Amino acid sequence: MSDDFPLGLLFGLLALLILLSAFFSSSETGMMSINRYRLSHHASAGDSRARRVVRLLSRPDRLIGMILIGNNFINNLAASIATIIAIHFFGEVSGPAIATALLTIAILIFSEVTPKTYAAIRPERIAYPASYVLEPLLKLLYPLVWLVNMISNGLLRLVGVKRVDGSSDSLTQEELRTVVHEAGTLIPYRHQAMLLSILDLENVTVNDIMVPRHEVIGIDLDHSLEAILTQIRTSQHTRLPVYKGDINNIVGMLHLRNAARFLSRAEVTKAAIVQEAREPYFIPESTPLHTQMLNFQQQKRRIGIVVDEYGDVKGLVTLEDILEEIVGEFTTDVSEAREIYPQDDGSHIIEGTANIREINKALGWELPTSGPKTLNGLILEHLESFPQGPASLQIGDVRLEIIDIRGNLITAARCWQPARR
Repeated sequence: MSDDFPLGLLFGLLALLILLSAFFSSSETGMMSINRYRLSHHASAGDSRARRVVRLLSRPDRLIGMILIGNNFINNLAASIATIIAIHFFGEVSGPAIATALLTIAILIFSEVTPKTYAAIRPERIAYPASYVLEPLLKLLYPLVWLVNMISNGLLRLVGVKRVDGSSDSLTQEELRTVVHEAGTLIPYRHQAMLLSILDLENVTVNDIMVPRHEVIGIDLDHSLEAILTQIRTSQHTRLPVYKGDINNIVGMLHLRNAARFLSRAEVTKAAIVQEAREPYFIPESTPLHTQMLNFQQQKRRIGIVVDEYGDVKGLVTLEDILEEIVGEFTTDVSEAREIYPQDDGSHIIEGTANIREINKALGWELPTSGPKTLNGLILEHLESFPQGPASLQIGDVRLEIIDIRGNLITAARCWQPARR
């Protein structure tokens, strides 16, 4: 039979078949390795090549079936031609064995490993051009592809696979977090931190970021009118809770913009102050931040009173507090005293009322936040009793030394993280 076809033609045809095999192999790897989210972005931006690839990947069973049909047909044809050539040179006894060995090596190097490795590294460079050939070829071979897929999909159903389309590309929260981390320099570090903070809103409640009850500044109607007016005129806050005697008896929230209405009057009464105060907005302490942000938007509010399951006031939270969890602190509260004091030896003097989450953010530590919210509460939880004097302990990687106690409150502790060896 080799006499009917010139050897040059057979060698040329064999080389062409090896190239076609490399095309199908690289197309399969490129199509399956392409970044689906980058592909979707390019497709939505109007890239016709990306849209073509999206159409092909919408039914991966058909795409893979068509590629494998083409690849197997070409490899079998190449094997037949290689056998004819080998018989011509080595005879009918040893020729087929030699052809099998040499063709296996050639296909492995030139049609499998090399093209598939390149396609895995540069999937878009392979998938986009290949789509020009694969789409019309899929239409041409559709009856055969349909038959093969019908049989293979039936076998897949036996092992519990019912869907074979390419629509299940959704990411879990942890997977999305990994994507953001692996973005590297493609997303600036500041933006990565903001995206991760948004994902963390679900795991943080208003109780974690609220201004605690003892730090809430409000208007006590039991005070004298002159003291109340002085407080309003000198307040550094734009919104103040109005209560009677005890903060649990809140009657409203006064916006200082509305205070001008009664301050301009000749006679000001406490009733006028209450009249200008808006009805208070109460928030359960266990409300997640992402839920509360939506609630603020729906209620047209910027501040709320945090209460526990018994209705007692626990503190106060604002929309700005939630936004700072995402973008970091963007305002400076001049009335807020410093709570963390760096020392020359690398340690920090931290007030007992300091919020643990704020300590972790400021110093990069990992003190537990699932229990007590303040340093005082965390130390007492670990000691399981109130210390009678200075004491030392270690929580995780952080060492703490109690240096000041007043009444039933640990007011200051020296904290440091020993250098790791």
